[in-house]
Amino acid sequence: MQFIDLAKQQGLIKAALDDRIQTVLAHGKYIMGPEVKEMEALLAGYVGVKYCVSCSSGTDALLMPLMAWGVGPGDAIFTTPFTFIATAEVIQLLGATPIFVDIDPKTYNISPELLDKAINKVIEEGQLNPKAIIPVDLFGLPADYPAIETIARKYDIKLLEDAAQGFGGQINGQIAGSFGDAATTSFFPAKPLGCYGDGGAIFTNDEELYEKLVSIRVHGKGGDKYDNIRIGINGRMDTLQAAVILEKFTLFADEVKLRNKAATKYNSLLGETVVTPHVPEGYTSVWAQYSILAKDAEERQALQAKLKEAGIPSAVYYPIPLDQQTAFAHLGYKPGDFPVSAEMSQRIFSLPMHPYLEDADIETICGVIRG
Repeated sequence: MQFIDLAKQQGLIKAALDDRIQTVLAHGKYIMGPEVKEMEALLAGYVGVKYCVSCSSGTDALLMPLMAWGVGPGDAIFTTPFTFIATAEVIQLLGATPIFVDIDPKTYNISPELLDKAINKVIEEGQLNPKAIIPVDLFGLPADYPAIETIARKYDIKLLEDAAQGFGGQINGQIAGSFGDAATTSFFPAKPLGCYGDGGAIFTNDEELYEKLVSIRVHGKGGDKYDNIRIGINGRMDTLQAAVILEKFTLFADEVKLRNKAATKYNSLLGETVVTPHVPEGYTSVWAQYSILAKDAEERQALQAKLKEAGIPSAVYYPIPLDQQTAFAHLGYKPGDFPVSAEMSQRIFSLPMHPYLEDADIETICGVIRG
């Protein structure tokens, strides 16, 4: 059994995908070719924003808006410790300070109440300048943007949505990738909409930001590639990856429905055995992962061992919160500073999830967990 079955998906679009790839090979514009522009226009339309700027990875997608906003030493950027390191890594790369904020125990996304308190605390201490918030749409569920956008406006700071796992999710019909001042996603192959390598994108309605991002993406380019008006990065997207996204996107709407169908089946079979994921009213998750809670670390270990014995893969996202990672030790956080993140890291684990998961497979998985 596969944790994520990309081969089944590829089989459904193989002929059209081969045509797309052959077209790129024929025209030879391997970086920033016409398929890149086509993809950007398609995804901007889907999300419902004016601009989409593709780039070389989800990490660069997070980095580039922070660069455009002039984030640097002395700035405080607020984010969650319960996520992949890329979200906080880009903050530290620019010399700014990550300020971690604990998560909601039901959604695992950043807590708006604690976020407000954290921003207030930084202002009162007077050592750092609150500059931006980076919420994460964890496991496919959008963060609480109605509340977070209010907080961002209250303190007049930037809001950057990390929709690397949440692309395709919704809040009351508004698509993930359209919240805040800008939003980012990742096209890493395992993501709900992934390519066959690395890739990412940034979404915004801000024309000035858009123009800066286009420059930053190509070494801070001005009028031509030898006119460098700012420091940038080599953040361009490969044309072949854009071609893959274009073809995979033809399946995407149906795949979101299939992911939700699989999650509903899981919930119905597991609801009395473990803690199943919570999706607030009005929200739609895209189920990048289907993550459940065991009673404690010991039960998690036992359940994962049973699954492995039955030939069923599972994974832990995330075993060590970022505040306890060596890379952030200089921030001085102590174990227990973020109790919800600490507890979830000991209890949570993820089951196979992809659009082509059969009901029989879900029944088998749940049967092993129920014991």
